[in-house]
Order: sequence, then C-alpha cells, then structure tokens
Amino acid sequence: MSHLRNQSVSNTKNMDSKIKTLNEKLQKSYIGGGEVRIKKQHAKKKLTARERINYLMDEGSFEEIGTLVTHRTKDFGMEKQKFYGDGVITGYGTIDGRLVYVFAQDFTVFGGSLSETHAEKICKIMDMAVNVGAPLIGLNDSGGARIQEGVRSLGGYADIFYRNVQASGVIPQISAIMGPCAGGAVYSPAMTDFTIMVQDTSYMFVTGPNVVKTVTNEEVTSEELGGASTHSAKSGVAHKTSANDVECLEDVKILLSYLPQSNREKPSDLTYDLKAEIRDSLSSIVPDNPNKPYDMQEVIKGIIDKNTFYEIHKDYAENIIVGFARLGGKSIGIIANQPMFLAGVLDVKSSKKAARFVRFCDCFNIPMLVLEDVPGFLPGTDQEWNGIIVNGAKLLYAFSEATVPRVTVITRKAYGGAYDVMNSKHIGADMNFAWPSAEIAVMGAKGAAEIIFKRDIKSADDPEAKWKEKEAEYANLFANPYSAAERGFIDEVILPEDTRRKLLKAFSMLENKQVNKPKRKHGNIPL
Repeated sequence: MSHLRNQSVSNTKNMDSKIKTLNEKLQKSYIGGGEVRIKKQHAKKKLTARERINYLMDEGSFEEIGTLVTHRTKDFGMEKQKFYGDGVITGYGTIDGRLVYVFAQDFTVFGGSLSETHAEKICKIMDMAVNVGAPLIGLNDSGGARIQEGVRSLGGYADIFYRNVQASGVIPQISAIMGPCAGGAVYSPAMTDFTIMVQDTSYMFVTGPNVVKTVTNEEVTSEELGGASTHSAKSGVAHKTSANDVECLEDVKILLSYLPQSNREKPSDLTYDLKAEIRDSLSSIVPDNPNKPYDMQEVIKGIIDKNTFYEIHKDYAENIIVGFARLGGKSIGIIANQPMFLAGVLDVKSSKKAARFVRFCDCFNIPMLVLEDVPGFLPGTDQEWNGIIVNGAKLLYAFSEATVPRVTVITRKAYGGAYDVMNSKHIGADMNFAWPSAEIAVMGAKGAAEIIFKRDIKSADDPEAKWKEKEAEYANLFANPYSAAERGFIDEVILPEDTRRKLLKAFSMLENKQVNKPKRKHGNIPL
C-alpha cells in the first residue's frame, strides 16, 4: 500500500510540474511581446490584440486556437527570438450569441509581421469558417511581411488571398484596420466584404511615403497617402471610419447584426410590432420645383424602422447612398440617389460604389430597396476618360444578375439610361412604385423640347415663349409616372405616406422568391 501511495504522490508531483509548465507557457503567450511593448501600444491610443478580441466577443466565449505556435526561422538569429502565438491570435467565439471566427494581429510581437506560421494560423480558421458557415473577422495591425523569412512570408500572404477569394460570397468577411497595413498586406482586406479603418492610428498603402518620394518625388505623409480619411473619402477603399479602437469594434458588431451567418441562410429577423405604418412626414419632402434638391436621407428615415439605418461608404461618392436598415424587423439593403450632391447623378465613383453593394446583398440573401431620383449620367471629358461607360455598366450588370427580392420607388426624376440602370422593371426588378411627383422620361422637359421642336422654336416670333410652351407640352406628356404605369413599367403609383405600408407588403410577398439561373461557370462582369 505504501508503494502505491508513494507512486500516487510521485504522479501528482509530475502532473503538477507539467501543469506548471503549461501555465508558464500560456502566461508568456498572453503577454505577447511583453509589458514594455504593450505600454507602447497603449501610448498610441491602441488596444492590444487580446484586448480587442475580449471587447469584441461575448464575455467568456472566445476559444483560442494555436496559442503555443512559434515560427520556424533560423536565419538572422531569429531562432533566439520566439514568442508564443507568433504575432497573431486566432480562434472562435460568439458575438451577440452568433458564432464567428476571428484573428487579431499582435503588433507587440515582431510588429505583427506575417510569417509562414502566422499565415498558417489565419488560414486554419479561414478554412473552418467556410466549412462551418460563419463570418470571419480580421483585426489587422501589422508591419507587413516578415522580411527575415523572404518568400515564405510572401507565400503565406498568397495562401490567405486565395482563401479570401474562395470564401467570397460564401461567408461574410469583415476587415478592421487598426494599425499599419502596407504592401502585400492590403490585398486581403481589399478582397473582403467590408473594410473599417480607425482615424489617426491606421493606414493602408501598397508603397509607403519613402518609396513614393524616391520614385515620384512626391512629399506625402502616411496619413495623407493612406489614412482613414483618404480611403473613406477619396479612394473608397474604406467603407467606414471609426474614431478609435472601441468604436471600430462596435461598428463591426453593428454591421454583423444585419448579415446572415453564410450564403446558406437569411439574416435574422428582429421582433417587430407592426404599428403606425403610415408616415405623413413623407408627403412634404419632395419640392414642387423639380430642380430644387432635397435630402434623400429624410425619405429613408420616413420608410424604415426607426433608427435602424447603417450607412456604408458615407463619405465616398455622396451622390448615392448605400447601407443597411430594417423594415418590419427584417434586414434590407438600400441604394438611393442623393439629390443633395451632384443632383443625384450617376458617375464613375457612385456606379462602382453601388454595384459592389448590390452584389454583396445578392450574395447574402439581403433584399434590396432602391429609392430613385436620378437625372442621368454625369457628362464631361473627365467621366468619359475615366470610363463612365464601363463603370456604369457595372451597376447595370450587378442589378441584372441579382436574384434577391428587389423593389424600386421613384420619388422624382428617372431620366435616360439611368432609369434603366436603377433597378428598372426591364432588368428584373420585382416591384416598381412611383410617387405622383415622379418624372420618367428620356431627359428633362426643357432639353427634350429644344431637340424635338427645334424648328418650331427657331421660326417662332417669340422663340423663348414658344420654347416654354413646348417644354410644358412635353412635360405634360412625359414628366409624370402615368405613361410608364400605363405600359406596366410601373406597378403602382402610390401616395408618399403609403410607401412604408406598400413596401412591407411587397417584401413580405417576395420573401420566398426563387430564380433559376442559366447554368454557367460565372458571368463576365465589366471590371
């Protein structure tokens, strides 16, 4: 018996020693690059990778994968510098009870640089996310490729890029840029669905300011070249800008709430009490003067569930509005011309912005509402030379291939080719409504009258009076929704205050819509 007792004591001591060893290793992994580097991260007003994950995920839900992974490099003395986790924390957990996969690059470890094993950890959870069918969230904070590993690091990036493409349209992919993101590192976020940047502490560029100066002799700061303001307003790379890390993580949560787990599901519905569906405030929004602007945001607010609009790309191509909202508790995507900016015309930037959003909604079973007030495409050499033809075609293509429920409301102008492009009946829209203020025509009455009645105007005793007379004649015929309604291009002309009620019924009716598409590998969108 004493022998057995002694053996048991010995086994307990051995196990205690092994547990101690494990705990020591885990403790080292939890502090990343060490307290000094953590303090530097905090001094920059940035959270650490682990702090970000803890804030993002439901309390106690995060399960880490690859905690004790280290790099394999022996060149340049790297075998003497090893940190558990190798600069990235990966795993899964829940946000508001929903399963998500997440990786967070740790800038305190080798500046968050990507090594072969760092990439392998990310690829592992990307594969899991696709196989299980759950969103992938990347918290990016990295100096780029780990140059000590050479091509192995580059290969790691390519492995991630390939998986971004395979996951595209299968699971939602969200990138939060919470620090530097340069060189090859920028292409993974660019292939995800949404990119959120943090003001003043994050930037993205292919080549940094020093290289730019050497090659082009331009003097530019990191913020000017690739900061959050630059990419949210000028390039359109960033879909959202957040003031700080906490706000960025809150934005991720809000965005996720409108999305399904994967393309195999629909977004979750919220409980909604169907009351007060008539909105009187809509009646007075559109001015009597057809050339006077108004704010389409007011129309959106008057239609959707209160305080549910989450705008995407707010500061880029402001002549079109895109974003998510809820209607009767259900998630919808909204695409709306904005008369407050460039009269709501379609141009190169707005066409690209809207096309990408339309395709996302279609990928993930999110019904679309289009609010239309568009005088046409923006003319001029700048637009033509920058490809308004091919870029306008992107939006046309995106709507035409979409199979989710699609409803359009024309509030005022629907002119020329832009009428066709903005989810018209002719390109597969399910329901098309128009307000009495709608004008559906090839062009505005004044321009049309000048072309059609050119001879009559020129030969008249008072050309100006004749022009106005013919303008009124054309407007009477076409500057209204009734000619289109008579041909069935508009399903119903409705009162503004009835819009919400009509849309609730229309989307409910379309909920089980199915479309059998022609068999093909994929279409060839005009990129």
